[in-house]
Amino acid sequence: MDPKDIVYVNGTFVPRADARVSVEDRGFVFGDGVYEVLRVVNGRLFATRFHNDRLERSLDGVRITLKGGDSPARFVEIGKQLLRENDLTRGEATLYIQVTRGATTRAHQFPPPDIAPTVYISVARFSPYTEFAQTGASAISHPDLRWGRCDLKTLNLLPNVLAAQTAKERGAFEAMLIRDGVVTEGTRTNFFGVVKGSLRTHPRDSHILPGITRLVLRDLARDLSIELDETPISVAEIPKLTELFLTGTTTDVMPVVRLDDKPVGTGKPGELTRRLQRVLAESLASGSD
Repeated sequence: MDPKDIVYVNGTFVPRADARVSVEDRGFVFGDGVYEVLRVVNGRLFATRFHNDRLERSLDGVRITLKGGDSPARFVEIGKQLLRENDLTRGEATLYIQVTRGATTRAHQFPPPDIAPTVYISVARFSPYTEFAQTGASAISHPDLRWGRCDLKTLNLLPNVLAAQTAKERGAFEAMLIRDGVVTEGTRTNFFGVVKGSLRTHPRDSHILPGITRLVLRDLARDLSIELDETPISVAEIPKLTELFLTGTTTDVMPVVRLDDKPVGTGKPGELTRRLQRVLAESLASGSD
């Protein structure tokens, strides 16, 4: 283990190998918790305010109350300290924040109010998907079998895991999820497509997680006078896609050039995708937080 592999658990900075969480923790027995992942470029966190707002919304949505002065903003400051202690202030990294309802005797209802949430924060070196960003990736379509509150970033990710594994077994980078005849999102990304020259994506509702890169890209598109139509892409429209790309904290803007073993458009990254790649890269390089 790298001697600088330090994480934060419930108020203490410890080597990752020494970090401990109770087997009674509700995150372990119920998946009763939420999380957030932030991108770090040369020690600077990207879109911090948006991530903090989303973590706050997820906590409120599952009714986890932080204690002892904890807050998303405080977690970010702890993350910055971890970046320094782990020598991750140069190059690319990610910051992971997880909060569960705490550890107590197993029971479905909430624990007593004196049970404090479990807080785990870590950082890690990150390598962008440079090759896929240039050549394009492949994806498969897959039924969206998740619960009804996909807008909350919870630990309940088993449907995502199964869909992602199916994509891997079929040699694809991501699974594009389909619910009620329309594209919702990916297992860990948001999907955008170009249909008859119009940039389309699923609207923000309970069926998708409001991705931070999705939010940033929406604003960047507006600055470039690119109209974004938040109307879902129907299954019938999928063969008509001339461009397809996905977005995410660790995927940036990634072209999808094959879907279900068939080429998308020309089978190469499209002009609009390339343009949005460039403006997002510029935003990341500026270190905007």
